[in-house]
Amino acid sequence: MAKQAHAIKRGIQSSPVKMRIVLNMIRGKRVPEALSILHFTPNHASIVAEKTLRSAVANFQMDPENARFDVDDLFVRECQADGGAMLKRISAAPMGRAFRIRKRSNHLTIVVGDTPMNGVIPKTRKKSTKFIPRMKPAPKTPVAATSEAISMEEKPTNEALTVSE
Repeated sequence: MAKQAHAIKRGIQSSPVKMRIVLNMIRGKRVPEALSILHFTPNHASIVAEKTLRSAVANFQMDPENARFDVDDLFVRECQADGGAMLKRISAAPMGRAFRIRKRSNHLTIVVGDTPMNGVIPKTRKKSTKFIPRMKPAPKTPVAATSEAISMEEKPTNEALTVSE
């Protein structure tokens, strides 16, 4: 059975839709890659997701059975953002009316494990081993044949280069 651990962060003051955009970027990825994606994403949601992911990894490492696993071998198995409590506020509107403002929050759950959710471990990128055809080298000639060819040909002289009047 696959080993896994989870972390839950509740009451995050951002909309679940905004959090899901960030979570879709890291779902199924290896933990170091997911952490680097979250670290360099300029959203408030990515900061909260990064802290929660680090917490899930720490929870995984706390189990004595998982002490032999390296963080580089972990995957983000599941991540979801569920709607939380909604703060309802009133905004003044024209002609004495009022509009309702709904300030949404969400609950974030991240599950990490030693295998990805679908069980297929993605291959790491390797350098291409594809054969690249190269130009054929010039045929090799024996040394004696080349020296004879040079002596038989007319050697250039400086007379051709001088201008005659």
